[in-house]
Amino acid sequence: MKLTDEYIYRQPEKYQAILLHLISVFEQQIPELVLLFKWGIPYFYYNKRPFCYLAPNHKKGFVDAGFARGFELRGNQECLIGEKRNTVKSLRYYNLEDIDNAVLIDVISEAVTLYK
Repeated sequence: MKLTDEYIYRQPEKYQAILLHLISVFEQQIPELVLLFKWGIPYFYYNKRPFCYLAPNHKKGFVDAGFARGFELRGNQECLIGEKRNTVKSLRYYNLEDIDNAVLIDVISEAVTLYK
């Protein structure tokens, strides 16, 4: 079993469901993405460059989908969280039902254009 799979299946059910859904959407949208285990979390790479990490925060109760070049994104700003980060912006999900696939797909589609 890959490290990413082990990590995901060790998560509480709430986070596991969110992570599995996010991974499914990312892989459907960009089949060329490679999911690696970097810095202790699942991290998608596109053309060998960091694209988006998936980080559960058990203390605060959410999963962050953090886009490595998030501050370059123009669309969906009302949904993206920057906080005190210089380059990353993320979509934050507290429950599986919080995921708006249309927004997620739109952000993924825009983010991949930053790598071409």
